[in-house]
Amino acid sequence: MLKEIFKSLIVAIYYILIAATSINAAPRLLIPMDLSQRDHLKAYGIAYWTVKQGGKAEWLLNYRHGSFICDHYPQLERLCRIRGVTFETLTGPQTAGIYAEIEGSNMEAVPLEKAPHIAVYAPEGYDPWDDAVMLALTYAEIPFDQIYDDEVLRGNLDQYDWLHLHHEDFTGQLGKFYRSYKNAAWYQEHLARDESRALRWGYPSVSELKKAVAREIKVYVRRGGFLFSMCSGTDSFDIALAAEGVDIVDIPYDGDPPDPDAQKRLDYSKSLAFYNFTLITDPNIYEFSDIDMTMESGRGYKGEEGDYFTLFEFSAKYDPVPTMLTQCHTAVVKGFMGQTTSFRRSLVKPSVVVMGQYEGREEVKYLHGNYGQGFWTFYGGHDPEDYRHFVGDPPTNLELHKNSPGYRLILNNVLFPAARKKKLKT
Repeated sequence: MLKEIFKSLIVAIYYILIAATSINAAPRLLIPMDLSQRDHLKAYGIAYWTVKQGGKAEWLLNYRHGSFICDHYPQLERLCRIRGVTFETLTGPQTAGIYAEIEGSNMEAVPLEKAPHIAVYAPEGYDPWDDAVMLALTYAEIPFDQIYDDEVLRGNLDQYDWLHLHHEDFTGQLGKFYRSYKNAAWYQEHLARDESRALRWGYPSVSELKKAVAREIKVYVRRGGFLFSMCSGTDSFDIALAAEGVDIVDIPYDGDPPDPDAQKRLDYSKSLAFYNFTLITDPNIYEFSDIDMTMESGRGYKGEEGDYFTLFEFSAKYDPVPTMLTQCHTAVVKGFMGQTTSFRRSLVKPSVVVMGQYEGREEVKYLHGNYGQGFWTFYGGHDPEDYRHFVGDPPTNLELHKNSPGYRLILNNVLFPAARKKKLKT
């Protein structure tokens, strides 16, 4: 008891001294991320811009729902005004008070040191799709490069700190749209383009090309990359890894039936997030495996009323990574569908951190893990502000969703690689 009292006394004295010496200190700029913030999504872009310019910035985990604090200078204040981002100017004592509160609570100040070089894995002319991450990056004014199979296979991933997988099918089954869209012009164009690319790279089928791309991305993570994926880019990626050397696609995709022993030959040790899943190889069924729970949950019939998932609360000081990825101004987030809407909990590997779930159900929504020196995050669903997004639907206008909790989770991941790595090791 005396030891704890002495420790608390030392901390109090420390912050009193900070406050005393900071009376004449330069002001700081706080970007609050609670309900006072006019535009949560643009705020991430402001934090990114600050770090990109070499400015000092910190992410205040769990302080006013994940606020940012930066050195104050006129150019930054002006940019906040232009982009409509709420900010507060802090005096020296006010800043010291914030750090004192952080020290004594379930909060942490994480320095943001490097603006990550960002890539989005998406095909050229990706209509009829739009992608929530590309929408979020564009709206937040965070720059990114668009790459695809050629860049991955050429070894260009090492140029990037963060990679997002666009709505994609890494099993080579073209999203399993065969039954509904096999005669559509866009489907035929995608098929011809993919087959031509596979032939150019010396692969016998699109399926083998995509599995090779998935393996290269896995190597990228092992070497220290940050991977983020949504919708079918999650489970199809893991299935492709587990199916190395196994034909899992039917006649419409590669001209021959799948290996009759395909299920038995899957190697779950090669996947990142899921294991013990069962394949669905029928080309007329719009599903890759039993990982996804879109139809089983009945969500497509019940509609969006009452469809919410909850975020877990983590210790900012001892679990800074999941804390960072779950920063939000609400713990209850509106659900949304996709080809892969949610994940079956029993098929998630024990080492994976579940960050978002549907209370009282088998479904989980938001997963995170590490592999080698890198990190990955899987987020179920297609667009956080478009409950049921159909092929050809117009893209979401984020001007109407500036405070979207679901989109905040995406941008947490974008900014994640900027954090000082030694703060992320627990």
